[in-house]
Amino acid sequence: MFSRLLPLFLYFFCLSLPAAAQTQFYSAASIQTIEVSFSQNNWDYILDTARYGADKHLMAQWVRLNGTRFDSVGVKYKGSSSYDSAHAKNPLHIELNTYKDQGYMGLRDIKLNNCYADPSMIREVLAYEIARMYMDAPQANFAILYINGNYQGLYTNAEAINSAFVARHFYSNSGTLVKCNPNLTPSPGVKSNLKYIPNSDSSGYYNYYEMKSDYGWNYLKNLCDSVTNNPASLSRVIDMDRACWMLAFNNLLVNLDSYSGTFAQNYYLYRDNAGWFNPITWDLNMSFGGFPFLGSSNTSLANLSIAGMQNMSPAIHSTDVYWPLIKAVYDNPTYKRKYIAHLKTMLDEVFVSGLYLTRYNYYYNLISNAVLSDSNKFYSNTQFQNALSANVSVGSYSVPGIQTLMSARVTYLQSVPDFTYAAPAISGVSVANAPLTSGAAITITANISAASAGSVYLNYRHLASAHFSQTLMYDDGQHSDGQASDNIYGAMFTLSANIAQYYVYAENSAAGVFSPARAEHEFNEFRIYDAPAAADVTINEFLADNKSDVKNEFHLSEDWIELYNNTSKTLDLTGLYLTDDQYDASKYQFPHNTLIQSHAFLIIWADNIYKITQQQIHANFKLNNGNGSITLSNGAYGVVDNVLYGVQETDVSYGRCEDGTGSFRTFKYPTYGMQNCIVGLNEERLSGSLIVYPNPAASYVNVQTRDETSRRLIVRNLLGELVFEESVNGKSLIDISLWNEGIYVVNVGEHSTKLIVSKQK
Repeated sequence: MFSRLLPLFLYFFCLSLPAAAQTQFYSAASIQTIEVSFSQNNWDYILDTARYGADKHLMAQWVRLNGTRFDSVGVKYKGSSSYDSAHAKNPLHIELNTYKDQGYMGLRDIKLNNCYADPSMIREVLAYEIARMYMDAPQANFAILYINGNYQGLYTNAEAINSAFVARHFYSNSGTLVKCNPNLTPSPGVKSNLKYIPNSDSSGYYNYYEMKSDYGWNYLKNLCDSVTNNPASLSRVIDMDRACWMLAFNNLLVNLDSYSGTFAQNYYLYRDNAGWFNPITWDLNMSFGGFPFLGSSNTSLANLSIAGMQNMSPAIHSTDVYWPLIKAVYDNPTYKRKYIAHLKTMLDEVFVSGLYLTRYNYYYNLISNAVLSDSNKFYSNTQFQNALSANVSVGSYSVPGIQTLMSARVTYLQSVPDFTYAAPAISGVSVANAPLTSGAAITITANISAASAGSVYLNYRHLASAHFSQTLMYDDGQHSDGQASDNIYGAMFTLSANIAQYYVYAENSAAGVFSPARAEHEFNEFRIYDAPAAADVTINEFLADNKSDVKNEFHLSEDWIELYNNTSKTLDLTGLYLTDDQYDASKYQFPHNTLIQSHAFLIIWADNIYKITQQQIHANFKLNNGNGSITLSNGAYGVVDNVLYGVQETDVSYGRCEDGTGSFRTFKYPTYGMQNCIVGLNEERLSGSLIVYPNPAASYVNVQTRDETSRRLIVRNLLGELVFEESVNGKSLIDISLWNEGIYVVNVGEHSTKLIVSKQK
């Protein structure tokens, strides 16, 4: 059994994305260096003009990211309240592929924010870091920016929410993606609040949302109809657990430039393959009270004082029809209890524990020199140095010191009745039986105390790309739960794959609780076979331009990828992904129960006919025979193996020598499903009980076995056609002078190896 629950100190350094290289660009341990060169001396005027006009990119001569140079890059100003033509330091959107197909560490979009309304310069990065503990949220760190050789200052570097982001986190990127920001200037009456617009077709929503995908307006309209008019249907159209986490996060951190504030904006919605919308928090630069406009009904900004922020109720907007998602949560007792449980978890883990102060001080020490050298920042050095506790005026309102806000907020929330109600206690969540095969029944049990008059639910799924199913757990002595009324609850479901992910939720009439506490974002996991860790399974060989090598079962010469299991145990690839696109980590998902045996090979045909069910595995892409990449990953949580390659030759493969661990080299004779680097006796290498030498060979070859028992020697080509057959007793010399060049499989008894026939001198 496995849990994704990480120790708090470890979590902050384990960013959730599949490309290890990409983590470097968002690493919390370093500041990125970004240099931009414009040919125009009046670049600022051009960017301002574009911002007020067609909002087009200006082509930079080049951009350097940590020393790596890219020519012809698109740059433009972005932002609403954080942008102003009078600012010397405006937020930037750098798009590497505006004019050329290029990227950096799997990235094409770079979003730099100018720390407006944030004397600490830390709000956004710290808030995103906290968010990622509980939901799928962008990564963020810091970058220093130079334009035409001049230091512009320190910026926050936040990951873009785009097709690559949703592919990593929601296992598809072809669904509807909506940016929930008004296309008009936001106001108390112009919100992206998911309120249904009666007597309007989908065009009525154009001013309130920005569609980032090719389609989806009717899906969005139907979602708004459900949120506003039929909240009982919400569990079928939106991931309500993610919605509760987002709303709890906004409330706790007084993040009001969000759905929870007056404009109900700054979040995304992605509709996944199951038809569920997934909310994603965005634009956290004004969290921790940097934006005081709570809003009231559809007419007021409702500017909060610092005391009002410190004592802001968890129930804000819970009866207001202009925040229908919050109202739907509070109108449903279970959703409300889950929302409060999530609030309590974040409060205890991050703020009661003081963890946020540890992380604040870490970032303060990291960026201090860059901030003190930043003459374009919005606040003085003294205000930066005192920003943890001191309040700072911003126009008509004050931004609180982060500790000043959150210390008082902890005290206030701990006194709120919803926070003082006793919830059930969950312990001992475990698998009561350990199925040996998929298709068997699996029982989960848990010890639940103080659950009088309440309900206990088991939530489970078989893949991270699926949504959790829910079933009641019982303490009746009939569900593998021990004796009736012994506080041991049990539930059973069919294990339809080699893996199950699960968590438990329990509630009484007053409060609810999760195990693990961060569910659904974290969960327990049971596997019949282990999942591969990094380097357990490697990309061992591939052929990217197959014209006359082996054919698939449709008799087509298609590209193929060979994996190798480096371990001494069978591994399960269920839930893993294979891709040739560094911007789409979850392009191909391995089927349920895909196993790779110990020290064995597994072939995946890269032939784009994956929808046909056959014994062989077919991926939904073909390999590029120019420069390309192949990545094996477990979706949003890490790379298992990755290889970058250059231009490939026809019928020449690229593989490791030694198998599984060696460096890559070319093979004139591809070794589909076999060892790459067998050498002859003259190189003092033996191949187990069967030795073939010299190898490669042109005229004659020796076949030698470890014993002198008479056995049948069979040689076949890679099409499976019989080439040679005879009895062998210890050792045999074979004339191969008339054989064609290529790879042959030599079998003696239960032993086999390969033979390379080469006529080259």
